[in-house]
Amino acid sequence: MLSPALDLLRTTFGYDSFRGQQERIISHVTGGGDALVLMPTGGGKSLCYQLPAMLRPGLGIVISPLIALMHDQVTALEALGVRAGFVNSSISAAERAATERAALAGELDLLYLAPERLGMEWTQAFIDRLQVSVFAIDEAHCVSQWGHDFRPDYLRLSVLHDRWPGVPRIALTATATPATRREITERLALQQAEVFVSSFDRPNIRYRIEAKQQPMRQLLDLIRDEHPGDAGIVYCLSRNSVEKTADALAREGIPALPYHAGLPGAVRAANQNRFLREDGVVMVATIAFGMGIDKPDVRFVAHLDLPRSIEGYYQETGRAGRDGLPATAWMAYGLADVVQQRQLIDSSDGDDAHKRLLGRHLDSMLALCETLRCRRQVILDHFGEASQPCGNCDTCLAPPESWDGTVAAQKLLSTIVRLKRERNQQFGAGQLIDILHGRRTDRVAQWRHDELSTFGIGADLTDVQWRGVVRQLLASGLLAVSDRFGTLGPTESSWTVLRGEHEVWLRRQVAVAGSRRRRSASGEAARSRSAAAATLADDDRTLFEALRAWRAEVARAAGLPAYVVFPDATLVGIAQTRPGSLDALSEISGVGAKKLEQYGADVLDLVASAPRRE
Repeated sequence: MLSPALDLLRTTFGYDSFRGQQERIISHVTGGGDALVLMPTGGGKSLCYQLPAMLRPGLGIVISPLIALMHDQVTALEALGVRAGFVNSSISAAERAATERAALAGELDLLYLAPERLGMEWTQAFIDRLQVSVFAIDEAHCVSQWGHDFRPDYLRLSVLHDRWPGVPRIALTATATPATRREITERLALQQAEVFVSSFDRPNIRYRIEAKQQPMRQLLDLIRDEHPGDAGIVYCLSRNSVEKTADALAREGIPALPYHAGLPGAVRAANQNRFLREDGVVMVATIAFGMGIDKPDVRFVAHLDLPRSIEGYYQETGRAGRDGLPATAWMAYGLADVVQQRQLIDSSDGDDAHKRLLGRHLDSMLALCETLRCRRQVILDHFGEASQPCGNCDTCLAPPESWDGTVAAQKLLSTIVRLKRERNQQFGAGQLIDILHGRRTDRVAQWRHDELSTFGIGADLTDVQWRGVVRQLLASGLLAVSDRFGTLGPTESSWTVLRGEHEVWLRRQVAVAGSRRRRSASGEAARSRSAAAATLADDDRTLFEALRAWRAEVARAAGLPAYVVFPDATLVGIAQTRPGSLDALSEISGVGAKKLEQYGADVLDLVASAPRRE
């Protein structure tokens, strides 16, 4: 006999078995216990509250921070036959009243609410009239006041414990250091909750960080060579760079859209809607975009600017490959990023303690960028998880060389110190490199820097190498950004290098190669071939693409995101197994009873008409 939870998992959601700690969590919450769940994006957090809500009497209330995504979350559940609804400011009074009536009549399994709604007395009075099976607090890290996604309304969610103490609560997040975990426990009054910590590892994501030299060309190479036709997200720090990057990609024939808080709400909504519903769209965005994105087939996340912290970076890169298929987390990182982030910290609101905290976050991020170790190990270490080298990041696949940069560091620091002592001057990296190279530029002549004893002593390194030296000294605290103009100055640790008391080992800088392949004028670059099917044989890949085209038509006609019909992972399973009957199709992961009834015949027709394997 199947347990009720496993039976529901199979018939409704189309999965044969639970993953990781899902079964333990679901059993605990269904039994009435509180839980704090730390699980990576794509690890199956949603099932941990959806199943208890459906198994316990009443309806589950889900606190979700993004009202723009509630509609898609509910749509995906309805496509599975789950009775779900949402109440937020995007719906009319009549729609809200209809949802409330359905909830009171016992016609809903799940009701999604934004956190600010719980601060309203009428919402609390409405909940008093319901039989609530479970409260789920999604994206629980938003309660952390010094976190990267802090939401003030989350601080009031202790009302769930105070007003409805008999209802089990489950708080879930994919991003929580031990300190954030303690903050969640305290602020949400979850001291008695059982804590479930899954591995933060996302083995299907390949982490790559490279020197920023020609970032737009580097990004184009990533998309064209590795992810043609794939959905992806490109993160930029400023609104201006978002729009410029989206325009540049669009001019190259890539369907790219901008997203940032400065765009009109209707434009943001339309762009997000297109990204979620169409295959192969690239969203270029600030960090205003992405939290809670349910799109499982994002094949790459690219950063053109340095994130502020490993927590933010992990959260953003975690939006790739939620379906478990191979995905890429790529970043181009340069000296200007380090200078800019240091300046942002110095000019930020908050006291000195807060600025020191931001500085520690940045230091951890810089250490990840400059590490000689496995990148995945560094990320997992940050979250308190020990691991072995992964074999699937750039430092594992092509181990970087290190070199003794002590003399180079001394030359650079000596130039900085002499400028300050002898001329009372400070400059940025460009002028310092010109001095070290012995270039007689107009600025060098203007300031008579050719008279310095260090003029020309650094001609043995290229500009790229010198920028690498500057960047790595900044990352290791051996150099500091002195003011808002980006001038550089020594730190206390700099003197140990100048006195020869401290060796400096650096990561060797490698120039970025040109595009790895030439593209014909006939449009090879524009041809869509999803990386999700990269491991399929040619005949199976042909069937996968046919299924993908069919899915796009069905989704467009129904006004659904394509992944709601079937995610890529399910299409890959169909292409590999080629089921010949409804029973065989039902055995494929992601094919539940309602989808089998709705789409089964069409899928079997496509399989039957596909070319036979050679």
